[in-house]
Amino acid sequence: MPDRILRRIRSLDPVRDHQQIVFLSTCYAFPFDTKRALEFALFRTFAVPSIATLLDRTGEFRRRPQKRYDDTDIIVSEMMEWGYDSKRGAAALERMNRIHGRFAIANGDFLYVLSTFVFEPIRWNRRFGWRPMAEAERLALFHFWREVGRRMHLADLPESYDAFERFNIEYERTKFERTEAGRRVGTATRELFAGWFPKPLRPLVRRAVHALMDDATIAAFGFPPPSAGLRRAVTGAMRLRALALRLLPARRKPRLRTQMRHRSYTEPYRLEQLGPPYMQADASSEISAGGTKN
Repeated sequence: MPDRILRRIRSLDPVRDHQQIVFLSTCYAFPFDTKRALEFALFRTFAVPSIATLLDRTGEFRRRPQKRYDDTDIIVSEMMEWGYDSKRGAAALERMNRIHGRFAIANGDFLYVLSTFVFEPIRWNRRFGWRPMAEAERLALFHFWREVGRRMHLADLPESYDAFERFNIEYERTKFERTEAGRRVGTATRELFAGWFPKPLRPLVRRAVHALMDDATIAAFGFPPPSAGLRRAVTGAMRLRALALRLLPARRKPRLRTQMRHRSYTEPYRLEQLGPPYMQADASSEISAGGTKN
């Protein structure tokens, strides 16, 4: 990342300017890392039985895993890239609330998912980042997702970064459990990732996915534990990538996932297309992505 961008981040207030900091960090400094970290963040939530049971019951991961993935990616990217208070970000947040509003989801589960969006990118960065996150970036993630939580009307939102991290750790300690629903949803997601690669590479991709997980998550899904050698190899490859990134030219333009094509949509997406098929019935009442196509 160019020094001017890091200087800009450090000059901003993570409370007041967290939307701008998240944009700079996500779209300039760590676009690949943020995307991968959020994939594993969502993966991790399936180890909570109540979350896995709901997702398994909807059948979306079995029938339309790519669309489920793309829709989540789009909604999160709309908010992180344009800001949750922008016209586009607010429309994405409203769409997300409508999708979730059809289900009885515990407040604690919502808070836990939100906490993974804060702490999994930070933990990924500690392991694989080409530079450490600045304190302003870490705090901005907390304030950003806390404000999203307020707009989701969640109760008992932790007041501080440290309190939210304690909540995250304790929730995992007390809730993670192996279930058949978790195994099915986790396996479907892993197979989605593997399916992006040529068939001969898929066994290696599956093993690499396992190697990037911690033992508690692997146990919750019933995946075969990776060998110590494979963990070292995958970690070493990721750290070599980080070293290489330090030598590359600085990114001059933001990398925007909202401007990219998604596998589930042959044409630029519209927000009323996001969600399960039964939600298309009320598409006329939904707001498209800022009224424009990407």
